[in-house]
Amino acid sequence: MRKIILLSALSLVLFACSNGAKNESIDDLIKAKNVKALNERKTALQAEIGKIEAGLATLDVKTEEALVSVLTVKDTVFIHYLDIQGNVDTKENILIQPEMSGTLTSLTVKAGDHVSKGQILARVDDAGMSSQLASAENQYNLAKTTFERQKNLWDKKIGSEIQYLQAQTQMVSAQKTVAQIRSQVAKSVIRAPFTGSIDEVFAEKGQVVAPSAQGLMRIVNLSNMYVSTSVPESYIGKLKVGDQVDVFLTSLGKTYKGKVRQVGNFINPNNRSFGIEVSVPNPENLLRPNQVAKLKIIDYTAKDALVVPTNVIQEDGKGDKYVYVVEGSNGKTGKAKKVLVSVGKSSDNVTEILSGLSANDIIVTEGVNSISDGMKLNF
Repeated sequence: MRKIILLSALSLVLFACSNGAKNESIDDLIKAKNVKALNERKTALQAEIGKIEAGLATLDVKTEEALVSVLTVKDTVFIHYLDIQGNVDTKENILIQPEMSGTLTSLTVKAGDHVSKGQILARVDDAGMSSQLASAENQYNLAKTTFERQKNLWDKKIGSEIQYLQAQTQMVSAQKTVAQIRSQVAKSVIRAPFTGSIDEVFAEKGQVVAPSAQGLMRIVNLSNMYVSTSVPESYIGKLKVGDQVDVFLTSLGKTYKGKVRQVGNFINPNNRSFGIEVSVPNPENLLRPNQVAKLKIIDYTAKDALVVPTNVIQEDGKGDKYVYVVEGSNGKTGKAKKVLVSVGKSSDNVTEILSGLSANDIIVTEGVNSISDGMKLNF
């Protein structure tokens, strides 16, 4: 409408200019010093400007109506979440080290293999300790037999006590020697410390190995996963073991239902927070250590709450928050009314209204920035 009036007025101006003073331009009239024609041209232009201003005034009256979208406020359950980020981890994720240096004589697993707790993964050359163990066991068996014979004689009051005690001492000493050598030989056998999967193998059969930063292989158990993170100290008492948590894995685009399994007792003085651990099920084995997770922890719930979209709440120059309510609605039209509100917490793009609104109030949701108090609304 505004464009039509402006174009019409501009056409009239051009028409008047083209027919005045024998179609002479303003520059020509100035050069000719035709004051009379210039005044006539000025008068014509002023008249047209007056018409444009009158047209604009009419348009301003009509713009007091606005097309908006509305929403009826209803009682609902409002849940507020603490949104924080954490990292996926597992307690059973370690580098396996050889307990003794030597040549790797056997390597029975490869990356990707599933292993059970106690299963033999590799062997290191024991440098002849197996032979020493066999010899020590023979000596122990002989010492044991000697002791048993001496004991039988002693029980029958035959022989001396010193012979009996010497035989006993020799047997005990041989037994300790066997245990020591057996312990050393056991270190040459590398076993799985827990049930899990071999993630990487860093050594090869025949290679000389020793404890190192790299280790022989990495074993991971993905069945006992959790997310670790820190929460502000203001949440002390609000979080407890067993609380349910929504765990969203960004890399997977999936949400898992977890539970708080541990709440820290130490406040970090640097950021005033304490640590928590949230156990997460991993039935599909998709979780991996160090994945980024987003946690949503329920910290506030209100029944029969009134909530509105957060973006409809405005703030005036005094710092008061308000929304526009539709008055006199007939289902299609109504009048805007500015209503001051008191707000609570916000979550998922909605905000709880503590006062100012009632159930079944109709509020403006779209077009709030182009309306004012008392304006007629169409929806």
